[in-house]
Amino acid sequence: MNELLLNDAHTMRELLITRSVSAVELLNAHIEHIEQVNDQVNAIVTTCFDKAMTRAKALDDSDLEAGLLAGIPIPHKDLVPTKDLRTTYGSTLFRDHVPAQNDYIIDRMQQAGAITIGKTNVPEFGAGSHTFNRVFGPTNNPYNFERTCGGSSGGAAVALATHMAVLADGSDLGGSLRNPASFCNVIGFRPTNNMLPPSLSGDHSRNLASLGPMARNVDGVALLFEVLRQEHPNPTLSRLEPLSLTGLRIAFTEDFGGLPVVPEIRSVVQRVASTLLHAGAHVEEATPNLSGARDIFQTLRGLSFRNRYDSFSAREKTELKPTILWNLVLGLAIDDEDVQRAQRHRQALRNRVDTFFEDYDLLVGPTTQVLPFPIPVEWIREIEGVPMNTYIDWMESCSWITTTECPALSMPAGFADGLPVGVQLIAKRDADMELLRIAKSVETMVSTADVLPEFLCGD
Repeated sequence: MNELLLNDAHTMRELLITRSVSAVELLNAHIEHIEQVNDQVNAIVTTCFDKAMTRAKALDDSDLEAGLLAGIPIPHKDLVPTKDLRTTYGSTLFRDHVPAQNDYIIDRMQQAGAITIGKTNVPEFGAGSHTFNRVFGPTNNPYNFERTCGGSSGGAAVALATHMAVLADGSDLGGSLRNPASFCNVIGFRPTNNMLPPSLSGDHSRNLASLGPMARNVDGVALLFEVLRQEHPNPTLSRLEPLSLTGLRIAFTEDFGGLPVVPEIRSVVQRVASTLLHAGAHVEEATPNLSGARDIFQTLRGLSFRNRYDSFSAREKTELKPTILWNLVLGLAIDDEDVQRAQRHRQALRNRVDTFFEDYDLLVGPTTQVLPFPIPVEWIREIEGVPMNTYIDWMESCSWITTTECPALSMPAGFADGLPVGVQLIAKRDADMELLRIAKSVETMVSTADVLPEFLCGD
């Protein structure tokens, strides 16, 4: 692998700004590596290298300090509309779809100087945390090609883990930034709900989905987050200042109050908690009362599926995978009383979690309840003897946290049977930057992100 690709995003920008490397050189390194590696994992499913090269040459002739991402090659999730670049949503219905305009996060990245290089693979319409579809097939976990990479931001996570990209965008409803990050040994950050809305228009009061950044380290996540949220008039390339763990009040849980979780993951959570304790934090076992989270999530998710897919024609519906059709049927059975009940429970849950974070600065728990599973398994049917009745039940360690509306980040924290394990770091609502600063401190003690997939290490 070209040594340039071992750098993080900040170092790449420093090399570009000082003209130690050109945007064309950096892009060529990425293209060469993608052409060598991507066929083995199927993470980047559409490319636009010629357009990318034209942009890189233009950036080399301009002021590379003009944008936070100027000269950084980035692939975009195939659920996010990208102007003049095929965006399929992982669906045969949109196999040849080319949007006429960008999603707002694409505009923000490109305005910051990012070089679009292609699209990353997703499950069909992003449904289910297992990246496969009938347009491009499955994306393989880089640590074991026979295992899933998770999803729905699975292609993005694999692109990062294999150094085909240093930054990537993703999205998250029930864990789609966090699950694949855990499965692929990278970081996925879901911000406070609606800080990065799925779109800039519409009523988001019932929505649980969020866009968000992914990277191999916390500084990279923070850099892309700053670009995506566009809240600061004078953003800088400075790295995050870590928050001291001394005296920090940390709660940890192995199961968020009773979820089935495999022993290997419980062990990693325990080890992280012990590490933080020895670093000077006040650490104790505790979890907020998340009762009602399942009903809230399934009701509002079902409502979103009804809003999106019920307008499809009968012919179009025959092209939807069975799990999407199941979610649509669930959504069609939801009435106003169901929605009102879910919203009441949602407010009560928010209040309980807000109260919990009066006593704690951070909650640490499992990102996933299982290790990456074989690709032919569409979804997990049982965990530790507990049956999973639907295709979304096995990911409740993330979806329950979604309903709290708190910022949450999956941090690489270990391996089991050669497969990555992430832990979930959660803070109170709107404490996104505080969470990232804490995560940077935690990263120095527990992160395993520097462990490369074996197939990249050669002999």
